[in-house]
Amino acid sequence: MNIVGFLFVGLLAGWIASLLLDGHGLGALGDMVVGVVGAFVGGFIFNSFGLTAYGMWGTLGMSVVGAMAFLIIIRLFTRSGNVTGR
Repeated sequence: MNIVGFLFVGLLAGWIASLLLDGHGLGALGDMVVGVVGAFVGGFIFNSFGLTAYGMWGTLGMSVVGAMAFLIIIRLFTRSGNVTGR
């Protein structure tokens, strides 16, 4: 996957994860960062369970799972319990 595709999947995964957990997005840059980090976290989680993601939809699903896990971890370390501080 090229860098543009990777960033697009990261943006989409971060946005979906933010919507599922917070009910709103974090902005384009915030969603992209969460999604890209989530792709790495999701890859680690999937690899730990012996799972493999294939194609764009599999990669997106794995990235969303990782982004949700990343957002939950962030919440553990923020006082407000919310990534945006709202």
